Amino acid sequence: MEQFVYELFGNLTNLDIKMVIMWVIGGILIYLAIAKEMEPSLLLPMGFGAILVNLPMSGVITQVINGEEEVGAFDVLFKAGIANELFPLILFIGIGAMIDFGPLLSNPKLMLFGAAAQFGIFFTMSMASLFGFNMQDAASIGIIGAADGPTAIFAANYFNSNYKGAIFVAAYSYMALVPIVQPPVIKALTTRHERLIRMRYEPHSVSKTTKILFPIIISIVVGLVAPRSVSLIGFLMFGNLIRECGVLNGLSASAQNELANLVTIFLGITVATQMAADKFLKKETLMIMALGLVAFVFDTAGGVVFAKIVNLFLPEGKKLNPMIGATGISAFPMSARVVHKMGLEEDNQNFLLMQTIGVNVSGQICSVIAGGIVMNLVARG
Repeated sequence: MEQFVYELFGNLTNLDIKMVIMWVIGGILIYLAIAKEMEPSLLLPMGFGAILVNLPMSGVITQVINGEEEVGAFDVLFKAGIANELFPLILFIGIGAMIDFGPLLSNPKLMLFGAAAQFGIFFTMSMASLFGFNMQDAASIGIIGAADGPTAIFAANYFNSNYKGAIFVAAYSYMALVPIVQPPVIKALTTRHERLIRMRYEPHSVSKTTKILFPIIISIVVGLVAPRSVSLIGFLMFGNLIRECGVLNGLSASAQNELANLVTIFLGITVATQMAADKFLKKETLMIMALGLVAFVFDTAGGVVFAKIVNLFLPEGKKLNPMIGATGISAFPMSARVVHKMGLEEDNQNFLLMQTIGVNVSGQICSVIAGGIVMNLVARG
């Protein structure tokens, strides 16, 4: 009888308080996903996965039992889709198929704001290095500022960072918190007069040929400038080419829906392999979460300040609403909607959506380029 009881409940002796803390963290992620609708497609599987991997002797991760290795399903998925960066790249096909670059192509100057809003990546990378992280980890942490989960995952794996779990959680958590993080930063850097500036939208027709050539040309140019980013930009632009070519509507719809949804499920739950208590509960995790916030704040600030500088050279009547600079981060289309809503709160006739969308999609491209530049500059660990 005692043997039976031990066999039934003996695993409880392997339970550690750190595992319970990770259950709580997993529960918080699930709560944010369901109650607050913050990136539910990712935070929910990440939260549930965090609970599963922190059960004692969990069968979802590889364990050595009685001298024999038992391979866990999560580890199989991690090696098949994240360790080789495959899941983030496939997801980029779906993201590319969702994006309409029309607003950007009708006003290509908006690309400059996307570039300016990557300032947080390089600032945070420098800060992380000053705090004692090695260059590979510092680069991985800095790319949280790309506000682009797949790019953050790709870079952390490329550099074989020691803090993948914290980086993944920070990247997706702050993407979900864009409506909370950005408005205070924008208001701190702008006056009400600036936020009231109206920008007349003057749409220019963009030919189908232009829309088809755009992803091809961007892939070539970015590949020449930042060859490490060819996989990221290539898969993103391939998805967009499927969308714009006009002869693959079925594939475009599948990429936007079934493909993106399926990969997102696997990506979210597989990321949890890096959230085991012994890997995640470190002081460095708190530092990474703080640095991730710094990255988002300085990305936002970089775009807004750049717009204010541009305004110094523009005549009255042509000035920009500097809030649009904040949408140069890659959190598409959330950041565009946040700034559009802020404009309407100041003036219910101030419609900034098309301008913010144009800047936001440029941020999608520029974040990938910035990530590629970082991977070019920093030696692989």
